[in-house]
Amino acid sequence: MGIISMIVVGFIVGLIARAIMPGEQKLGIILTVILGIVGSLVAGYLGAAVGLYAPGEGAGWIGSIVGAIIVLFVYGLIAKKS
Repeated sequence: MGIISMIVVGFIVGLIARAIMPGEQKLGIILTVILGIVGSLVAGYLGAAVGLYAPGEGAGWIGSIVGAIIVLFVYGLIAKKS
């Protein structure tokens, strides 16, 4: 059940991040889910490094969305150069 909830939350976070980020992102459903999951991981690691989260503590919804926006921004920079 944990994997299914991670996929659903990743999809929701990815959709919100794509809606907030300006421009057109050509990502399918699978990449949107991966975007949300990676965004949550990035937010967790950055939050732990800054001291917002305890080690092993997951990021919240807002942190996950911010992390997904960061990942989407970096992806846009990399895709633009190619």
